[in-house]
Amino acid sequence: MLASEPVQKNIHPKTYIGMVALTTASLERMLPFYVQILGLQLLERSDGTARLGAPDGHEIVRLVEDSGATQPSRRATGLYHMAIRVPSRADLARALHRLAAAQWPFQGFADHGVSVAAYLADPDGNGIEIYRDRPRTEWPYRDGSLQMVTDPLDVDGIMDTLRGQDEPEVDAFPVGTDMGHIHLQVADIAASERFYVGVLGFDLVQRFGSSAGFVSAGGYHHHIGFNTWHSAGAQPPPPGSTGLRYFTICYPSAEALEFSTRRIRAAGIELREIEGDTQPAYRVADPSGNQMLLMVVHNHS
Repeated sequence: MLASEPVQKNIHPKTYIGMVALTTASLERMLPFYVQILGLQLLERSDGTARLGAPDGHEIVRLVEDSGATQPSRRATGLYHMAIRVPSRADLARALHRLAAAQWPFQGFADHGVSVAAYLADPDGNGIEIYRDRPRTEWPYRDGSLQMVTDPLDVDGIMDTLRGQDEPEVDAFPVGTDMGHIHLQVADIAASERFYVGVLGFDLVQRFGSSAGFVSAGGYHHHIGFNTWHSAGAQPPPPGSTGLRYFTICYPSAEALEFSTRRIRAAGIELREIEGDTQPAYRVADPSGNQMLLMVVHNHS
């Protein structure tokens, strides 16, 4: 490298979260929720695995059946929630309408300043957020730093976007829906920050005291959140548990991926290569045992 060439210090700005894979004891129990109630499309089902996503074929959730799987302790590390992002305020209203019509319980609603969100859980207890981003020009900053908040959500105002329309008939998420971010339960915030920022190269966006952190690529509000609200000092769930199997971090090029894999190896962290459809992917775990696949995906907008 020439002395005048800049040294890359951060993950590629177009890196994003691709999909979340979950272990479940029963596809027959989970699929009616994900397809008929939540509104994901069944893209493919074979050999105990179901791929779910948007109408354009973009995979968002993968369910892998293990008939002997049991639910782990609430205190174990793993998934806090996965966050499905919809393109518009009206799309969020339609999603809320579908869930309410099915009488599926909500766990909460929030206005985070950067986004508006609803929270629920699937039949296995996996947390789900459905949200819509506000335009970046409306995101709240203080002294140059992004300030996500948790304020009450004007649910009636969101549902008003459907007022005057015929009864909503859209029974699925639209094209453009994706996995906007993932939020993890971890054992230690400092160790997680060292891994996601110091090793993978994400930018630290915000800390919530000593119990939560949020990191991102390209100035997004967060691609990965992690907290110790239930899991401080906890161990990963035992093998054969339901819940988070892995999630994918998608890079726009082999060079962008190599930036992170090189740093992982330099840190002495185990990195396992997995043969992909067209090129290899890599499996790695964070300090709390949360598994992820690192891969190249060229065609995400």
